[in-house]
Amino acid sequence: MVILFDVLARLPLSVLHRIGALFGWVTYLFSKRYSSRLRENLQKAGLARSEPETKELLHTNIREMGKGVLELPWVWRRPFEEVVASVRRCHGWEHFEAAQAQGKGVIVLTPHIGCFEVIGLYIAARVPMTCMYRVPRWKFLDTLMHEGRERGQMKLAPTDLGGVRQLLKALKKGQVIGVLPDQAPGNGEGEWAPFFGRPAYTITLIGKLAEASGAAAVMCVSERLPGGAGYDLHFTPLDSGAVRSPAQMNVALEQVIRQHPEQYLWSYNRYKVPRGALPPDAV
Repeated sequence: MVILFDVLARLPLSVLHRIGALFGWVTYLFSKRYSSRLRENLQKAGLARSEPETKELLHTNIREMGKGVLELPWVWRRPFEEVVASVRRCHGWEHFEAAQAQGKGVIVLTPHIGCFEVIGLYIAARVPMTCMYRVPRWKFLDTLMHEGRERGQMKLAPTDLGGVRQLLKALKKGQVIGVLPDQAPGNGEGEWAPFFGRPAYTITLIGKLAEASGAAAVMCVSERLPGGAGYDLHFTPLDSGAVRSPAQMNVALEQVIRQHPEQYLWSYNRYKVPRGALPPDAV
């Protein structure tokens, strides 16, 4: 797999995106679980005003998700400076600087939109950053993740107690951390809150870290540009309520997702009930 990643990384990003669009369709047509979850989540989100719009959004999303898979070798294995330079425009960087100027650390929320992998590398090229990540089952993938992500001033923190301590330590040093706000947490690590009209088990760690450190928070989205032209980053500020309340955080997430719905990871099992947790109708 490492060799395959290295071979794919030699291809131009535009070529990988074209292959990825085809890969997205192959996955959709041959994986019933993937396709049914994608259709259900997208339809129930109610983003389209008509059936033709829903169909168009679905088809675009299928292609974008395939691009997201095929661009990983390029992002993880190409030279660090080249990957950082693929960010063509950075909108709202002043919000990040304002949060950093408070001196209590910055929490960057990076939802599953576009190429969220490039956000941490862009920031880590400028300041020290620690990102939380879920350790994969396969050793080779864990190796690829570390080699691809821990570049510049980036460190990874696993989703366990030691990783949480690592994040808090970084914040208390006035540094930056990154967290996926729309990743389904384990039992006891979240609470049920509305997300596009449906209850979703939502992470509470972000609010606890903000309360313990006094850190400011911003949200960042990486928009994938057409034709393999690179990426645009969009930073938006978040108030303390949006960080410490899972319900308000989901509202903020919905707002940024509505700006780029075709690039959101609708196939993710966002509404699952964690093992051992009570379902929302029993709470």
